Amino acid sequence: RPFHVEPTNIVGVNDDMQRVTDEASAMNKRIHYYSRLTSPADRALIAPDHVLPAPDEIYVYSPLGTAFKVDSCTDGYGKNSSIVTIFMIWNTMMGTSILSIPWGIKQAGFTSGIVLILLMGILTLYCCFRVVKSRKMIPLIDTTNWEFPDVCKYYFGSFGQWSSLLFSMVSLVGAMIVYWVLMSNFLFNTGKFIYNFAHDINVTDIVPGTNGSNKVICPSAASSHPPQNSSVMFSSGNNTGFELFEEWWNKSQTVPFYLIAVLLPLLNLKSPSFFAKFNVLGTVSVVYLVFLVTVKAARLGIHLEYNWFTENDFFVPEFRILFPQLTGVLTLAFFIHNCVITLLQNNRNQENNVRDLSIAYFLVGLTYLYVGVIIFASFPSPPLSKECIEQNFLDNFPSDDIMSFVARIFLLFQMMTVYPLLGYLARVQLLRQFFGNAYPSIFHVLILNVAIVGAGVAMARFYPNIGGIIRYSGATCGLAFVFVYPSLIYVISLHRAGQLTWPALIIHIFIILLGLANLIAQFLL
Repeated sequence: RPFHVEPTNIVGVNDDMQRVTDEASAMNKRIHYYSRLTSPADRALIAPDHVLPAPDEIYVYSPLGTAFKVDSCTDGYGKNSSIVTIFMIWNTMMGTSILSIPWGIKQAGFTSGIVLILLMGILTLYCCFRVVKSRKMIPLIDTTNWEFPDVCKYYFGSFGQWSSLLFSMVSLVGAMIVYWVLMSNFLFNTGKFIYNFAHDINVTDIVPGTNGSNKVICPSAASSHPPQNSSVMFSSGNNTGFELFEEWWNKSQTVPFYLIAVLLPLLNLKSPSFFAKFNVLGTVSVVYLVFLVTVKAARLGIHLEYNWFTENDFFVPEFRILFPQLTGVLTLAFFIHNCVITLLQNNRNQENNVRDLSIAYFLVGLTYLYVGVIIFASFPSPPLSKECIEQNFLDNFPSDDIMSFVARIFLLFQMMTVYPLLGYLARVQLLRQFFGNAYPSIFHVLILNVAIVGAGVAMARFYPNIGGIIRYSGATCGLAFVFVYPSLIYVISLHRAGQLTWPALIIHIFIILLGLANLIAQFLL
């Protein structure tokens, strides 16, 4: 006869049994989660046969942010407090888009830029709520371990599965291209600083800039086309050696190729889990950028003039027709919709998900607003025009600026550690769909990585404009994951439940049209 234990009413025992049950459930979720990210041959992110996974470890990958690992910050039962959940979401969303926010505000106009950041934050947050709720609205099916692409597959079949893969790859490859352009930029300026310092070279910029110790430059002023991430030219007393260095250390013609020797071998590793140990650098980089912006603004002062529609030599109107360029950047800046379910399902108090997600979005929007507004307002106009604000605002500071040098070093090292993780995730998603294995052979992996690296090198060579790349990729993947799929799934689920109303239908059709207009506008402006 099977051993039988009667239910007990002893105080505390039921609570302990419930905690054990919750712990086992959390462990099973992690087994499922890791198995989705790795092939059977890759044991780095899945549990060994003789142990269960630690309930306080989870990796979350962000296309333009970091690879975030929660380590020893849960309550011991696989759950995170609200503070940890909020920080995870903030840390995951904060990415390289922050470097282009001041440029986006310049394209939209100061007042329009502030309004658009607020509106896009609210709109993307609402769509994020729809993503979180989409899994819970599926009846009679256990969706505990589902992610948003699984929901898309449930509602739209194979089309939803493959289209979600396509748009996910757009976000990942777009992020890797932006990383390559920025790493080339940071490596170039870092090398320039080290060379000039080591050879005691007196550097003189030939591009317009301010005088004094707090120098701000306008690299785009030397050309007649819109602001580019163009190289700053220098001169020195030792012309022969310096000219040779300039020839072999060029931002767009040589430096992007030098990165291949370092990063391509790292992409071919079966498991990049080692690099996840450096994810804290993402948070350090953002904090340091906020510190840099604050110090620079305190030294430069505020330079603003309000003109609603007229433009002069030094200031831009408060409203500009180029505002969709900012909305494209913001779509990716607030993008977390493909992994928000993973982040929130480990929240200890599920009833606080709406509150915690709202607080995280508020903090992200506040960070973007602070950096964007402060850089735009403190940019010295006159003598320089606000049109000089670069797509990467660090380009407005010369390579010999100490604070900017430290920022570039932080960001360069952080991106070099995150880049292999993004490549790994792209490999897992694509190769497992076609071959059923994330590492079918070194030949398959090498071809994929060469294609991704080649795209990054080509863009760094011929189109090194991170603002443009971010807005195109943001509007494209955002059309699916932010605007269309969450709205369609919500409308379909309401219709099946017999709860669809005309106001709800009109509102969500309007959201879809906004996403479509956002994408089309990127190619027209």
